[in-house]
Amino acid sequence: MKTSILIRTVLSVALGTALVATSLAGRAQQGQDDRAQHGNAAQQDAQDRKEDKKDGKNAKDDDKEQAKSQQQQQQQRQQDQQQQRRLSQQQQQERIREQKQMLAEYNQRIAAQQAVALQNAKQLEQQKRLAHYRYQQAYYEKLRTQQRHLENDRYDYDNDPYYYTPATYRYRRGDRYYETNQYGADQLRQASNSGYHAGYDAGRADREDRWQFDYRGSFAYQDANYGFDGRHVRQEDYNHYFREGFRRGYEDGYYSRRQYGSRVDGSDVLLGTVLSVILGLQPLQ
Repeated sequence: MKTSILIRTVLSVALGTALVATSLAGRAQQGQDDRAQHGNAAQQDAQDRKEDKKDGKNAKDDDKEQAKSQQQQQQQRQQDQQQQRRLSQQQQQERIREQKQMLAEYNQRIAAQQAVALQNAKQLEQQKRLAHYRYQQAYYEKLRTQQRHLENDRYDYDNDPYYYTPATYRYRRGDRYYETNQYGADQLRQASNSGYHAGYDAGRADREDRWQFDYRGSFAYQDANYGFDGRHVRQEDYNHYFREGFRRGYEDGYYSRRQYGSRVDGSDVLLGTVLSVILGLQPLQ
């Protein structure tokens, strides 16, 4: 009886041990399977990210190529439009003929300014306005240098795009509207900025001389030709916009402030917003 009980006990223990071993083996196998599954998932995820990154790079490259292609197409369209809208040879030569005539008149006007400059200089000396006297002398020397350059100039009109490019802007001066292209518009901008620069120095000189506010009395304002090469716009247009810039520059210089302009690369120039108001350029449709 005791022997039977012992045998049953041994068999029960052996069976339990076998079940535990089987359970542990199953768990181990499941753990290996889980780890393998997680490893495969991680590997797949890494592969997916790599593919996504590659796809993203390809997409960016495609976008760059597409943008480059669109830019080239746009440039080609602009060139085609410019070629189609280019003035005829007859119109170009007529514009050049008018320009040469205006340039000859311009040289004569500059030469006539010498007597005016001398008279103003004497007046400044009598008024003991030494700062403005020095300013006017410097301005006049620049004007003479400009005149000598124009007299010796051999300009290639045929290759200047201004003379064969149609008008793209219109602007109003007084009660009349005028038209010009991009090159003429650039000249008007230069006129306004040159005037502002000259006006700022004139106003500062009068402040130094303790003289009354009087921009109209300055020879530079009356002359209004500095920076003009006699091309792309009429002289009266250049003079008008030079004086518009001069008046604002004089006011800033006289009151030692920067309401209308700023100092950029060693030169006094108008603010963009002020320049836009002065010129009032309107694109032609």
